[in-house]
Amino acid sequence: MTKILILTFFFYAITLMNISFSQEVSAYKIFDKDGNETDYPAMVSSVLKNQVVLFGELHNNPISHFFQIKLTKDFYDASGKSLILAAEMFEADDQIILDEYINGKISERNFKTEAKLWNNYATDYKPLVEFAKSNGLKFIASNIPRRYASMVYAKGLSALDSLESQAYEWIVPLPVSIDLTLKSYSSLKEGMEGHKNNFLPESQAMKDATMSHFILKNINENSKIIHYNGAYHSDYFEGIYWFLKRDKPELKILTITSVEQNDVNKIEDGNLNKADFIIVIDADMTKTYESK
Repeated sequence: MTKILILTFFFYAITLMNISFSQEVSAYKIFDKDGNETDYPAMVSSVLKNQVVLFGELHNNPISHFFQIKLTKDFYDASGKSLILAAEMFEADDQIILDEYINGKISERNFKTEAKLWNNYATDYKPLVEFAKSNGLKFIASNIPRRYASMVYAKGLSALDSLESQAYEWIVPLPVSIDLTLKSYSSLKEGMEGHKNNFLPESQAMKDATMSHFILKNINENSKIIHYNGAYHSDYFEGIYWFLKRDKPELKILTITSVEQNDVNKIEDGNLNKADFIIVIDADMTKTYESK
């Protein structure tokens, strides 16, 4: 009798283990802006119908970067040399260095030494640069030089009025009109209440306006651009998207964002309507670097 009970318990335990381990484990799922689950082929199909794609990433999330290179390759397969790459992670005053490297004029050593590369360049952005280099694609350094964004953060937009003339080649033409009532900026303003410095929204808006400026400067009716940026800069169809639509309303733009959730099977209400496509990533996903 004892042996029967032991065997019964053993088989019961094995059954429970099989049920537990047979449950599907997903690192991510893709949803549309309304929260309907979709898939990668549907996302690619929609991408190809647009002229500008704003890919909002989580900077240290490997799933974001996996989709960036995969989508870029599929976009290129369909668009060929008309595809242009662009990124927040490269500042406009490094454009010549980026061009020289992609065109084979300088070594990778010189490029890595002289360009202001992010600390996760090797793991996350090098594949994109090398893809552009291998296929002869233009790669736009779209972001405002950080020293100018820091000036705005410290003193406001008026801090840019006394720059050297050449500096204005690397930022959106001034004066620039920004709308601080937009959710992305007003939430920053609220978060800064009580702080002596309260120009964070203005500095973020200058980044968005500059990135939009360089997208519009480099696009034409025969080209397409995929722009990589932190999700904040295009979430809720604001930021870069807002400036693009303000200056060129007819431009067809698709947005993608990346979010983390403990459960990827259903999108949380707070993540709805963030973008045309929302990549929901398991919060346990490893990081490409430790954020400060």
